[in-house]
Amino acid sequence: MDVSQYLEIFIDESKEHLQGMNTSLLALEKVPEDNTDLVNEVFRAAHTLKGMAATMGFKKMNVLTHDMENVLSEIRTGNMSIDANLLDTLFKCLDALETYVDNIVQTGNEGEEAYQDIIDTLNAILKGEVASADTKAQPSGGEVVVETPSAPSTGERKHNQLRLTDFEKNAVVKANEENMKAFGITIYLSETCVLKSARAFIIFRTLEKLGSVIKSDPPVQDIEDEKFDLDFSIILLSDDTAEQCVEELKGIAEVETVLIDEIIVEATEVAKTEAEKEEVQKGIDSSATEKTPGSSKKDEQPKKSNKPVTNRTVRVDIERLDTLMNLVSELIIIKNGLETVENNNSNVTEQVEYLERITTNLHDAVMKVRMVPIERVFNRFPRLIRDLSRKLNKQMVLHMSGEETELDRTVIDEIGDPLVHLIRNSGDHGLETPDVRVKKGKDPTGNVTLKAYQDGNNVVIEVGDDGAGIDIERVKNKAIGNGTISATQASSMSDKEIIDLLFRPSFSTADKISDVSGRGVGLDVVKTKIEALGGDIEVRTELDKGSTFIIRLPLTLAIIQALMVELNDEKYAIPLNTIQNIEDVKLTDIKFIQNEEVINLRGNVIPIIRLHEKLDVEEVQTDRDSITVVIVNKGDRLAGFVVDSLIGQQEIVIKTLGKYLTNIKMIAGATILGDGEVALILDVNTLV
Repeated sequence: MDVSQYLEIFIDESKEHLQGMNTSLLALEKVPEDNTDLVNEVFRAAHTLKGMAATMGFKKMNVLTHDMENVLSEIRTGNMSIDANLLDTLFKCLDALETYVDNIVQTGNEGEEAYQDIIDTLNAILKGEVASADTKAQPSGGEVVVETPSAPSTGERKHNQLRLTDFEKNAVVKANEENMKAFGITIYLSETCVLKSARAFIIFRTLEKLGSVIKSDPPVQDIEDEKFDLDFSIILLSDDTAEQCVEELKGIAEVETVLIDEIIVEATEVAKTEAEKEEVQKGIDSSATEKTPGSSKKDEQPKKSNKPVTNRTVRVDIERLDTLMNLVSELIIIKNGLETVENNNSNVTEQVEYLERITTNLHDAVMKVRMVPIERVFNRFPRLIRDLSRKLNKQMVLHMSGEETELDRTVIDEIGDPLVHLIRNSGDHGLETPDVRVKKGKDPTGNVTLKAYQDGNNVVIEVGDDGAGIDIERVKNKAIGNGTISATQASSMSDKEIIDLLFRPSFSTADKISDVSGRGVGLDVVKTKIEALGGDIEVRTELDKGSTFIIRLPLTLAIIQALMVELNDEKYAIPLNTIQNIEDVKLTDIKFIQNEEVINLRGNVIPIIRLHEKLDVEEVQTDRDSITVVIVNKGDRLAGFVVDSLIGQQEIVIKTLGKYLTNIKMIAGATILGDGEVALILDVNTLV
């Protein structure tokens, strides 16, 4: 059966469970004693991951989580205590599971690494061979009933109420002749189960591996349509034991109880003609594909792609969907109103104005649906700081704020890696060692800050530390030494321009290579990624006080407000959030500094950029004594774009230039105007 349709759900849910496990383990490390709730949370996450992995056919992931579950079960029952070695092992398990999920995202399979060393350590801890816990022998269970602590102590064996038809009895007899067994099984789902039909599909997917389902109550179609309570019963033909069947089913998340009995049908109970035998054989062969929810015959199954399509879903607050539905309803009303309009210009105008209001509100609503709290990115960094602290032998603490700030889902998916680079830089080369900090009169524990907040149409993320700061003279000397700049250039460069050298490819001030980071190592990648998202990055630093990297990102990458301008007969769009103001500048006010055109605008010296020259557009020859300049900003840097004329502000839909035009600088994308004409969107980051 093709389960690729559930792969994206599996990946999203796995990431959530891994993040929850990570948070609980970090909290458990701080308070290892008498913290049953945290242990239970880790156990539940491991148990759910085990069932999900088994259902999807990821055996290595299933084995690792199963061994984790065994150890965690001993901790829950008080037979084992928690110490540093045990926690380190559990963190290694977490890293391995994250690697499995990453492999699944990239290739569709979990990879070849079995992490046998981690599994051996878990088993050694379980046997008491590692001095990390005291273990007690546990009696093995003998009854083939699986019940979680929250499940009822007994359950009704509803499969005993099923009545077999002659055809189904023949199927049981035929199975017995082939050394297969028939089992009646009643499965109870958790009361908190929301997507019952999806969970039932996973159960039937597991049953298909075990054998053939010949009867279901309620019928399969009702289960597919979620027309059942929290339980259902089936008759299964299988060559596995009852214990093996239960073990597989109990590994599925949200399965509360599994009740099973073997069914015996005497051959004398039915008449077995040759025609009936043939029909029974056909029934057994086809039952797995015809009786399982969501399945199809083998020759109709699509081939699996090597790499799954992921990151296409987002969980949405139901109130936001209600707002979206109401706005769509308003659009239908407008459409009906426009259909009744007949040459009544005033009525048309009213309807168009109404349509404009609704589409604006609809845009806002859709934007909110796409928004995701940045918390899902921030949550990974406490673990990163923990690992850095231990690896670098530095004392450091992470301070986070603004986790509730929302960003477009597409931006959220891409911003994680740049932030990892910056935090590693802060921990490795920003913060000093405890002895050095004490000599400087600082607290031996260094501070790394990570905060996010909304600023107009942008979201600002700041990564800072109270470490040594950036030694500008050292950066300058390093740049001169490796030939990045000349001594003459260095003498005329501002501190900001010197710091910007850190974002040059392969530029680093580190004296030796670190496997964690290097101030400047990877910063070119950070800048490239952020600018590809339509954002920018700047640095503020003070020697021995610390450094702060400030990232500004647009709220969304889909629809923006822009100023439309003209160069000759070509139209261009400038994102409105980058524009400071628009000036009419006299030609006599333009001055030259180092052969570059500048203007003095209310005390600020601003460089002039002739877009005609940059974009290779023929300049319109006029006898005007002034020019139109659009003042834009990139961080705290200003520049003036010279344009021929202004068209006005418009809301535009951003379209990419396609895979063949990905390396074009100065152009961030394109948009289609109301008359069908295409206008290019200027990339302020590369022009300023």
